[in-house]
Amino acid sequence: MHANLDSNEIAKFDAIAARWWDPEGEFRPLHAINPLRLGYVDSRAPLKGRRVLDIGCGGGLLTEGMAERGAKVTGIDLSEGAIKVAKLHLKESGRQVDYRLVNAEAMAAEMPGAFDLVTCLEMLEHVPDPASIVAACSTLVRPGGQVIFSTLNRNPKAFALAILGGEYLLRLIPAGTHEYAKFIRPSELEAWARAAGLQHRHSTGMHYNPLTRHYRLGPGLDVNYFMHFTRPEDARAP
Repeated sequence: MHANLDSNEIAKFDAIAARWWDPEGEFRPLHAINPLRLGYVDSRAPLKGRRVLDIGCGGGLLTEGMAERGAKVTGIDLSEGAIKVAKLHLKESGRQVDYRLVNAEAMAAEMPGAFDLVTCLEMLEHVPDPASIVAACSTLVRPGGQVIFSTLNRNPKAFALAILGGEYLLRLIPAGTHEYAKFIRPSELEAWARAAGLQHRHSTGMHYNPLTRHYRLGPGLDVNYFMHFTRPEDARAP
């Protein structure tokens, strides 16, 4: 099975996985944006009672949040350290999540059409072949189901804010977290999704104010952005 992983990326996240649930640590921005992420997902595809797959779940911030809102959630990642942390945190939170160390393509071959909703947030920009992940998401979701992505746009403003500003000036995240060449234009993501049989439903940007240190959702996809897709009801079974 095509692994579709960058060993350097996995090593970076393994090295800091133990601090995933520290709100003042390297994952502080994820803690800050998690309410926005969770709110957007729940507003576009209400979570209660849904079968949900979270691809690139990391230590489980979004995954546990979706479980808390009543979803039956499976989380997958290729960072062994992150999956271990995610499983350990369940012992503290008492929530029910099925965490697995497996890639999206293998999961798609094993469980086609098994989920009502697939989320893949802040993950596409860390793999060699993001289009393959998009195709796997389409296979994994049932006809009529929902798929939600978030990632970073590829343009000078995103480079300035996400890498120069976020990693080196404001030090919101560790330097070297992102590679500009792996950022994804909205037109590219939409084209991959369309080729995979998904229909675009909604897009929004996520914006950071360095003075107030607050994040918000709103128009403009020039840096961080979300895209929501559906798989048509009449789609053929995978």
